[in-house]
Amino acid sequence: MEYIEVTGGNPLRGSIRPAAAKNSVLPLLAATLLCAQPCTLRRVPLLRDVQTSLDLLRAVGSGAAWAGQDLVTQPARQISGRVPTALAGAMRGSVFYLAPLLTRAGWAELPLPGGCRLGPRPIDIHLAGLTAMGAQVCAAAECVVLRRHGVLRGTDFALRLPSVGATLTLMLAACCAAGVTTLRGAACEPEIADTAAFLNACGAKITGAGTPVVCIRGTGGELLDGCVHTVLPDRIAAATYAAAAAIAGGRVTVTQCSPVWLAAFLDFLQGSGCEVARGENEFSITRDQDTKLRGGQELVAAAYPGLATDTAPLAAAVLLGAEGASRIYDGLFQNRFACAQGFAALGADAHSEGRLLYLGGSAKLHGATVTAPDLRGGAALVLAGLGVGDGSCVRVLDAGHIRRGYADLAGDLRRLGADCRAGRTGTEAGRQTKKL
Repeated sequence: MEYIEVTGGNPLRGSIRPAAAKNSVLPLLAATLLCAQPCTLRRVPLLRDVQTSLDLLRAVGSGAAWAGQDLVTQPARQISGRVPTALAGAMRGSVFYLAPLLTRAGWAELPLPGGCRLGPRPIDIHLAGLTAMGAQVCAAAECVVLRRHGVLRGTDFALRLPSVGATLTLMLAACCAAGVTTLRGAACEPEIADTAAFLNACGAKITGAGTPVVCIRGTGGELLDGCVHTVLPDRIAAATYAAAAAIAGGRVTVTQCSPVWLAAFLDFLQGSGCEVARGENEFSITRDQDTKLRGGQELVAAAYPGLATDTAPLAAAVLLGAEGASRIYDGLFQNRFACAQGFAALGADAHSEGRLLYLGGSAKLHGATVTAPDLRGGAALVLAGLGVGDGSCVRVLDAGHIRRGYADLAGDLRRLGADCRAGRTGTEAGRQTKKL
């Protein structure tokens, strides 16, 4: 089993540049199936979800190879519409293959996608939009099958809520459809605009991406070209480094990342007592270790430009030792705060009730062994370890979850001055050493 160990007490100092955004890379890899020419994605991190995406591309008949830190995909002549169950169950991002497979193969069979255990995440908006474009949908208990007869057609479709996944799915489906598709109530996250920029560079005609109304003029069945695309930086990783500086103290500068993309999280840190300096394409977080953070906050995770749901556990880690009780509500995922049990094991007054997390504040954290319940909750437990001041160690087990979104979180924190390392336990470590 993988683990990350951290011993708090060290202030963090230095600068760090986030890798390409996981939440852009995954839909972009699926989008390459719509392209008749090779595509290159720049500075892609070696994440577990990225590797799953590459396995999925190969399973349906496409291919991709690493060229240094870049990923180069090759067009496929023949595509299978079936996503293997094991790959679909490994990550939520498998849903992005519905539209490209339907376009290329004429059908798509997708076992219900997996990923972190955050509670039910229905894909009804995806399916309603694809149905409006002419797809026939058969949804069983554990599988979704879509078929089309002829080219998908453009439609005017209103999303019942600004779902990032549904916006991306319908945008991908519309690129090669016949006629114009208008998406109303679309998600506005930066990753939507980034995916549109990639598709437009490949020859698509998309306007309004990043606003609530997105218009796509389809090709009428023709595939797109390829392109070389530099993926936007990972704003959730940037928020993680910012939270680490807030908890440990010191000064950390995050470069090559617009503070606009995580303005709500930076506003939260500033309201908590951190000094936040914002530039055009970088920002810095400064906190003296002797300065107590301010709690007493009521946070609500919301669609962009609100506080991102992925940053809610990170905000919780910041507030564990702050003065005053706080509450965080997440209306998107009912099990977002599974990390509360780990926080409590570290000595925090923390518990969750449904979608609401209660934090008593003023915690005197101590070392313990805890288990990462999911990607962001696991990262939050590692960050909490930075706030342990008695010299004891926090060990976060099942850290494979964390590698779904961070190529080397322990290494990133160590380069900023943290006492942090990753490892493997038991016979698995022995097998790994023997392979080397």
